[in-house]
Amino acid sequence: MSSQQIIRQIGKSDVSASAVGLGTWAIGGWMWGGTDEQASIRAIEASIDAGISLIDTAPAYGLGRSEEIVGKAIKGKRDKVVIATKCGLNWHSGKGNHFFNQDGKPVHRYLGADGIAHELEQSLRRLGTDHIDLYITHWQDPTTPIAETMAVLEKLKAAGKIRAIGASNVSAQDLEDYVAAGQIDAIQERYSMIDREIEGSQLPIARHNDIATLSYSSLALGLLSGAIDPAREFTGDDQRKDNPRFSIANRQKVARLKQAIAPISARHQASMAQIVIAWTLAQPGITFALCGARNAEQAIDNARAGEIALGSSELAAIDAAIAAHLTALDA
Repeated sequence: MSSQQIIRQIGKSDVSASAVGLGTWAIGGWMWGGTDEQASIRAIEASIDAGISLIDTAPAYGLGRSEEIVGKAIKGKRDKVVIATKCGLNWHSGKGNHFFNQDGKPVHRYLGADGIAHELEQSLRRLGTDHIDLYITHWQDPTTPIAETMAVLEKLKAAGKIRAIGASNVSAQDLEDYVAAGQIDAIQERYSMIDREIEGSQLPIARHNDIATLSYSSLALGLLSGAIDPAREFTGDDQRKDNPRFSIANRQKVARLKQAIAPISARHQASMAQIVIAWTLAQPGITFALCGARNAEQAIDNARAGEIALGSSELAAIDAAIAAHLTALDA
């Protein structure tokens, strides 16, 4: 196991984890063209062996599929991992606000006490554990006051079922409401070189209140990995198939960014993905970078980013390259 991984604290909690985290949305298969269970288990095992302790999942990733695969992969290794999973998207009741359908089942945003209690027990069962290290509200429920949701989460924390509380996909006002209602330890938001909106809204609030920030889609669904060439085709239910972000023109712009930062990559003997992740972790207020991996090779590549320290001149050069090549991407 690598001893060089950056370890960071999750807010004011007593939970610490590797700054690079493994995101397991793709492992659930839904919106990613299916999943290969054995390859996914090897990816998780390779991440752990490379020193990655933070594993992020959610019930909604394949209607429990991702959590089940994570549970199989960490069996016998629970003490080596910090599990982050979520609540608030459920398909067992019609309560709350209808959000989308998955595999023919209506999924609702619901953060009432009964919904959270049910979801937590299901997650514990699928993951094969007796507690969740970081429990995150996945999407916000307009039908339940945040104060009510926080009261439930704090009771679960007091009971030892969860160790830290987080919220995802929050507005700045949502975050203020969470802060007013209790101790929130983390937020999980979309953030990357091309998704930086939270820098002027949620991040200042999080930094002021010692709240950790987990970035998701740190590689912009793989667009910034440097591994998707202009000829790549996406099939099935892969969400990137009709996403304008993945236009040929955008991929060419990313290729030019890759060329521009090539000297920095060469200096660190690193891939473009590793440099992008290292840059993300160097941004003020970003505590953890979640990165997806569907096989062991990707997992090992992502893990090494946690060992790269970019200098101020390198960060400035990367920022200049971002401004030159990524500011006019198709949305």
